[in-house]
Amino acid sequence: MPVLYKPFQSVLENKEEKRLFYPRVVLTGNVDTEQIAREIAAYSSLTTGDAKNTLDNLVTVMTQHLQASESVTIDGLGTFRITMLSGGRGVETADEVSAAQATLTIRFTPATTRNADRTVATRSMVTGARCVRFDKINAPSDGSEPGAGEEEGGGESPDPIV
Repeated sequence: MPVLYKPFQSVLENKEEKRLFYPRVVLTGNVDTEQIAREIAAYSSLTTGDAKNTLDNLVTVMTQHLQASESVTIDGLGTFRITMLSGGRGVETADEVSAAQATLTIRFTPATTRNADRTVATRSMVTGARCVRFDKINAPSDGSEPGAGEEEGGGESPDPIV
């Protein structure tokens, strides 16, 4: 199944005062813990209940470690850590700083892999992904056959923030 995307126009203007278009992923649904458990059971000797119990316990154990100010790394997935967002509510002295100035949130950093030349590839779970423009899934680009308008490749688009 390919990654679907659609054009999205930025609300910000560039230096030439133009609002440019960029690709944005189109989500087609959500997979819950039950579905993940069924799929893990299909790949292993675990029952669906065993897999669900393991996932539930993973969340419990991760929560305990995160709330103890520890980061949690899951090989092949990435690292989770707790952070504080202050939202511009600073104070004038260090003595005035309190947790009430911020909200807690979880940050996730995807796992990294190494390319053949030893450089870091930070997008390990998207390597080999195929992208297809959502509004051109079955629209022939040259009148030949359905699906001919698909774009292949897992290459990255330029970062619209830069």
